[in-house]
Amino acid sequence: MSKNLVIVESPAKAKTLEKYLGNDFFVLASYGHVRDLIPKKDAVDTRDFSMKYEPIAKNIKHMEAIYKSMKTSDTLYLATDPDREGEAISWHIKQMIEEKKLLGNKIIHRVAFHEVTKSAILEAMKNPRDISMDLVNAQQTRRALDYLVGFNLSPLLWKKIKPGLSAGRVQSPALRLIVEREQEIEAFKSKEYWTIEADLSKSGQQFNAKLINYENKKLNQFSIVNEAQAAGIKKTIDQAAAGRLNVSAIEKKKQKRYPSPPFTTSTLQQEAARKLGFRPRYTMRIAQQLYEGVEIGSETVGLITYMRTDSLNLSNEALAEIRNQIKNLFGDDKLPAKANYYKTKSKNAQEAHEAIRPTSVLRQPFNIEKYLSKDQFKLYSMIWRRAMACQMTPAIVNMVSVDLGCSGGHIFRATGSSIEELGFYRVYHETDDDAQMEIEENLLPELKEKDTVQLEAIRPEQHFTKPPPRFTEASLVRSLEQYGIGRPSTYAQIISTLLDREYVELDKKRFIPTDIGRIVTRFLSDHFERYMDYEFTARMEDNLDAISRGEKEWIPLMEHFWKKFKEQIDIKTEVSRQEVVQDRILGEDPASGRKVIVRLGRFGPMAQIGTREETEKPRFARIPSGKSLETITLSEALDLFKLPRELGMTPEGEKVLANVGRYGPYIQYDKKFVSIKNDDPYTITLERARELIAEKKHADANKTIKSFQD
Repeated sequence: MSKNLVIVESPAKAKTLEKYLGNDFFVLASYGHVRDLIPKKDAVDTRDFSMKYEPIAKNIKHMEAIYKSMKTSDTLYLATDPDREGEAISWHIKQMIEEKKLLGNKIIHRVAFHEVTKSAILEAMKNPRDISMDLVNAQQTRRALDYLVGFNLSPLLWKKIKPGLSAGRVQSPALRLIVEREQEIEAFKSKEYWTIEADLSKSGQQFNAKLINYENKKLNQFSIVNEAQAAGIKKTIDQAAAGRLNVSAIEKKKQKRYPSPPFTTSTLQQEAARKLGFRPRYTMRIAQQLYEGVEIGSETVGLITYMRTDSLNLSNEALAEIRNQIKNLFGDDKLPAKANYYKTKSKNAQEAHEAIRPTSVLRQPFNIEKYLSKDQFKLYSMIWRRAMACQMTPAIVNMVSVDLGCSGGHIFRATGSSIEELGFYRVYHETDDDAQMEIEENLLPELKEKDTVQLEAIRPEQHFTKPPPRFTEASLVRSLEQYGIGRPSTYAQIISTLLDREYVELDKKRFIPTDIGRIVTRFLSDHFERYMDYEFTARMEDNLDAISRGEKEWIPLMEHFWKKFKEQIDIKTEVSRQEVVQDRILGEDPASGRKVIVRLGRFGPMAQIGTREETEKPRFARIPSGKSLETITLSEALDLFKLPRELGMTPEGEKVLANVGRYGPYIQYDKKFVSIKNDDPYTITLERARELIAEKKHADANKTIKSFQD
């Protein structure tokens, strides 16, 4: 057994390190975190903020392997990831080894590297350091804060709203963002407006222009607000122009478009969501694989630098290699005289950390494609292109603006663009969720002042203002970063938690809050406003960063937080459930005259006819997915009571019902069920229901035959 034991987090990284370090080193993986707070009320002692930990059950066997190896090792190298979580894992491993009395006088080193390459690893092994207690304290503070918030707020949600819910220090403000955006959309009142477009031609080339001045007055978005007004303007201009417009002014200018910085965790998640359709959590999983090492021929190679970072810094060595590669692939003229440097906004982005980049841009994506999975190749290609582009010359776009008018003070404007120099566009251009940046050219015909062009048609175009868009995963990550909610390493987990708790749903890749999500947000905003406040959340993250830099002490921060938080908890335990859930009265049932109410029941959102105080029992109906307590109408709620619908009988004499259950609409025959995917339970016919039942019976019979044959 080797006398040098090295601990990393993942088996993939362990495999890579063993190849680089040689026979004198034995490498084991911890498989991530090895200890966590005990799941009990006193895990964090709020008198002195001492914490009680227990081993994570699934990783006990990996720690047992580490204990066994420690007995024959003289030196321990803790090579977990180079961030707060990695530092804490190293500290926990050391603590657990000490508890087993296996440390003695043995030497312990902490080594950190930001790329899994031979040179980076060997350099780190030559320059070990001690465990940074500043980083460990920052991680422990974050964990204690999250525990205290979750362990105290979640039971309140169970009592006041529904069992099984959870509140989180960071997830709850993130949920608030989604809920508030939905409320903006619901409150939005669309406004009508019109534009006047002109179809023009010159020497056979067609182009378009838009009316910007009418009767010598500049138009704004709401200058033309109805069809009659638009028709009147069209008629006036038709008469004045008589089929022709004259060029009155031409403006030409060059516009430089500069490349985006190299990727951080946040921007990588955003671009992977937009360009590749990857979920943030999936992006991080693939990035982890690229970081830890991929078999390239006979060698295991880490292809990218550490993927949890908010730094925009690139090392001098990386810059030199990127610039040399640009020169080789595209020529000297695509290389700026000096390297492009990007300023990091984050106060905690240390210069030792780098942006996400290839460990070597000499490994061009298409040269190593055969060694990568399809998605590894897609993500690596995007990282490679972005790193290359960030050091290239700007793109130069020729912009042309032409004003064309006629008598009466009516002016149209046509705009065109052409790309004079692609610059960094040769390898990369960034996209946006709701307004994609395109690099396609929009060419106008050759024009000069006083030229006459043919007016083919004037087109009044109707428009309506649109509400703000719902968040996509990419735009939510961007907003989390802008508001300072969480940190790059936590964005993917925040989103996963909101989906797992069913606080939000994804519809057409955009977030919609569920009724539970809305109610939880309202309760927390009404009664724990301080902890839902975006500025408070951001300040807390800044404080954690300050602890990690050694600028603040963690216990005074915990004391200040707990004092105010405990006061709020003690007060709000008295809030009644009815006050929290807030039943909504929609009106009366025309058939019975009884109240129609929607509310959150034990098993989810529901509609109710009548109240428990009446002699006749209330009737209940589940509100299906896609309908909200906040927006459902009286007629929509009454429709729910049309179910179950009795459709008739099967040929075998079984009663057939159409209904909606917890998992969606279904057909019931006898005591069996057929899920409906493309049919409406309110309108489905007996004939169609019989078809579905026959298909189900046929499939069940085939299963029985196959089972008997097996």
